[in-house]
Amino acid sequence: MDGGQPVPSPLVPLENVPSDSSMSLEQKTTFVFVILLFIFLGILIVRCFRILLDPYRSMPTSTWADGLEGLEKGQFDHALA
Repeated sequence: MDGGQPVPSPLVPLENVPSDSSMSLEQKTTFVFVILLFIFLGILIVRCFRILLDPYRSMPTSTWADGLEGLEKGQFDHALA
C-alpha cells in the first residue's frame, strides 16, 4: 500500500507560504484596534439592553427645574446674565 510517496499532512505548510508568517506592526495594530472596537460594541450592546429592560432606572429622579431659586419655572429672562 505504501508506494514510497509521503502522505501530505495538513499541518505541514505549503511550499508557496513564506516561512516567516509573523504579522507586521501595522497588522498587529489593526488587529488590536479591531478587538478594542468589538469590546466597545459589546459594552454598548449590553448597556442598550439594560436600558430597554429597565428604562426608568437610568432616569434621574429630579428635574431640571428643581434647582431654580427665585425664578418661576418656565421664565428664562435674564437668567444667564
